[in-house]
Amino acid sequence: MTEREGCALLKERFEAAGLAIAVDVPFAEEGLSLRLDGFDAARRVGFEYITTAAGDRAELGPGVVAALEARMERGDLYLLLVDELDAADAALLGRAADGFLARLRQLGRLP
Repeated sequence: MTEREGCALLKERFEAAGLAIAVDVPFAEEGLSLRLDGFDAARRVGFEYITTAAGDRAELGPGVVAALEARMERGDLYLLLVDELDAADAALLGRAADGFLARLRQLGRLP
């Protein structure tokens, strides 16, 4: 699955859940600076499909991922960070998105 295909699938799932997803969003907060594949700024929910082709592994090194995860644990934002190596086809990526969105529903973070 390509970066474009993966992002399109994720955008579709997130929008079906009621989110207003903007694509290729610059995100710069608390010393972090990166581009997210999709983000609903009002709800602070988004996704990043990590692929080699897009150079995401360089941008999302261990320190950046740890900082994002810490912010998620605090409830500052909610990002699905999914690597193409873990979700290489539409079925796996769809399951990852559905599980993430189900968790957000439980937390009351979806419309």
